[in-house]
Amino acid sequence: MKQIDLNADLGESFGAWRMGDDAGVMPWITSANVACGFHAGDSSTMRKTVALCVRHRVALGVHPSLPDLQGFGRREMRVSPDEVYAQTLYQIGALQAFAHAAGTRLRHVKPHGALYNMAARERALADAIAHAVADFDRELILVGLAGGALVEAGRALGLAVSREGFCDRRYREDGSLMPRSEPHAVLEDRNEAMAQAVAIATRQQAVTADGAAVHVEADTLCVHGDRPDAAQFAQGLRQALQDAGMQVTAGPVRAC
Repeated sequence: MKQIDLNADLGESFGAWRMGDDAGVMPWITSANVACGFHAGDSSTMRKTVALCVRHRVALGVHPSLPDLQGFGRREMRVSPDEVYAQTLYQIGALQAFAHAAGTRLRHVKPHGALYNMAARERALADAIAHAVADFDRELILVGLAGGALVEAGRALGLAVSREGFCDRRYREDGSLMPRSEPHAVLEDRNEAMAQAVAIATRQQAVTADGAAVHVEADTLCVHGDRPDAAQFAQGLRQALQDAGMQVTAGPVRAC
């Protein structure tokens, strides 16, 4: 049976401000990428999200970002590889503290937003992230856009990598994601997004806005936790993947 991981970006609330339905999404996913305070999240939210991961036996991952709370980490910034290395290492260490206190361990690292897209194109930034992961723990899995520079950077350092596909983002013909600033970059229709996810998982194929087929070879699929219907979408998608003959799993959850 073919396998696919189902991940979600969670822990993105901040103070009194609430983002997403983490508790509703968590039962249906197999991996969680937890914000570490740079684009969203705070210490209390990080602790609660780690506890949810432990309760549901969901693989715990770091979701490092550029330091951009106001822009939710979606604005590109002029940063050097040295800065990206230090910021990534800092955020991994922060989440590891909560993981250790909860009796679990980190499994993977997946950059967020603008940092994710920049690292998919710019090898120097990709190398900086990969080196931060390797220097912290070579057993961590590095998650990056399928076909992007971050996956290649991880492989070059001998890291395990996970190639990511997106359920609800429109692809360009070169396999990159259409920027959110462009119309129809996000697939709002639940059925359309589920159909794309199943096509990626089973046929390694997505469709561009122009109707062209694009090859997407993915090990994990991203469910955005900030969708208005995130919990219902995750539940329906998991069932759709299973109905298509996929085993939805992240593999063993690491324990201390």
